[in-house]
Amino acid sequence: MQPEALMLYKLIVLYTLSRVDFPMTNSQLTDFITEKEYTNYFNVQQVLSDLVDDQYISIQETKNNSLYRITPEGKETLSFFYQNISRNIRDDIDMYLSEQKYALREEVSNIADYYEAKKNEFVCELKVIERDATVIELRITVPTEDNAKTICSRWRSKNADIYAYVIKVLLGDNPQPEA
Repeated sequence: MQPEALMLYKLIVLYTLSRVDFPMTNSQLTDFITEKEYTNYFNVQQVLSDLVDDQYISIQETKNNSLYRITPEGKETLSFFYQNISRNIRDDIDMYLSEQKYALREEVSNIADYYEAKKNEFVCELKVIERDATVIELRITVPTEDNAKTICSRWRSKNADIYAYVIKVLLGDNPQPEA
C-alpha cells in the first residue's frame, strides 16, 4: 500500500470518528469504507490497527464487537491534515452519518456480552447507554453458553420492553400511599 493512500485511509477513519459522539464498531467503519470503494477490507483492518497502535483511536473489545473512538491525539492529528481529505469524501462521510446516525448509535448503545465465570456458570452483561450515561445495566447468570448467547442476541430487540417492565414493577402499577 502506498504511503499517501495509507494516510488518506487513516484520515477517513479519523474524520468519521470525529463526526460522531459515540463509538463505532469495526463492521460499521469497514462497511462504509468498503461500500464506497475507498479501499478493501484488509487495508481497513491494517489502518485500524495502526491507528490504535499510534493511539489516535482507542478500542474497547467485547466478545461481539470492537468499538472505536477517536482520542484527543487523533483529533489533533486530524486538525493538521484535515485538508488532505477531499471535499467529496468529507461530503460522503457527512451524508452517510446524517442518514445513518440513529441506526449506528442504536447499534452501539445496546451492549450484550457474556463470559464464563466458572464451570456451568455464564454471566451475561447487558446494558443500554445513551450519551455516555447508562440507562439500564443487568448481569444475569445462566447455566449454559447457549443460554448466554440467546440472551445476548435477544437483548437488542427486547431491551426497551425489559426496561419498561422493570420500571413498572419497581414503581408499581398503582402506587398505594404508605400507611
